[in-house]
Amino acid sequence: MKALIIILSSLIFLALLFLFAVMPSRRKHGKLKHLKGLHIAHRGLHDNDGGIPENSMSAFKNAIKFGYAIENDIHLTKDGEVVVFHDDTISRMCGINKKIKDMTLAEIKELRLLNTNEAIPTLKECLDLVDGKVPLLIEFKYEGNTNALCSKANEILENYKGLYFVQSFHPQILLWYKKHNKKICRGQLSAKFKGEGFVKRIAGLLILNFLSRPDFVSYDFNDKNYFFFKLVKRLGAFPVGWTFKSKKEEDGCKEDFNTFIFENYIP
Repeated sequence: MKALIIILSSLIFLALLFLFAVMPSRRKHGKLKHLKGLHIAHRGLHDNDGGIPENSMSAFKNAIKFGYAIENDIHLTKDGEVVVFHDDTISRMCGINKKIKDMTLAEIKELRLLNTNEAIPTLKECLDLVDGKVPLLIEFKYEGNTNALCSKANEILENYKGLYFVQSFHPQILLWYKKHNKKICRGQLSAKFKGEGFVKRIAGLLILNFLSRPDFVSYDFNDKNYFFFKLVKRLGAFPVGWTFKSKKEEDGCKEDFNTFIFENYIP
């Protein structure tokens, strides 16, 4: 009997420890009411085949024109400037096999996106264009430079008067904001990762939430029935779905997410 009690007590302790680990923020950030119901244009309202590249000024202008919030991605350059770009390397969008972090802003500004006249914008240029017209969801790309990227981006964003949210796949980014600027509404990006890096697989389980206590969870809509995602929703997480590529996909998830990140269609 004593052994059984010890086993049961241990199981209960582990269960409570697990719940503590995955628990999202309980503060119910005031800006979540502005996030609810949004349709967010993934990398701007772009058309890579139609001359409007992703994460370009034209894609952001297009989103503003149609009244959609904008999701974008930021990296830090070699000389410490924040630019808006998705991939680690510029090969897909610019045809050169180099990394953003290994290039200066001047070098990056010489490039053009997908053979258009569009240059890679800086975060400041994006903010000046949007100017509060629509909300922004800014994804921080992790490349082992958390302090430098977050410090510089936060410095730029401190002067921005529009509505914005931050998110990242890497909990260290959110932990930085939790420590240094907790008033900002922050989200954990994740999915049911398979065969990827250790941190991503762990993040997919959402058991690093104890570090960052995200205000919302952005999850791959294809994994909406994954146990760990459903659990954090039951624990009060605000669910954002990504990335919907048709109205049909979106319509099938209306009960699962509060907010929809989309591309390749007009909601």
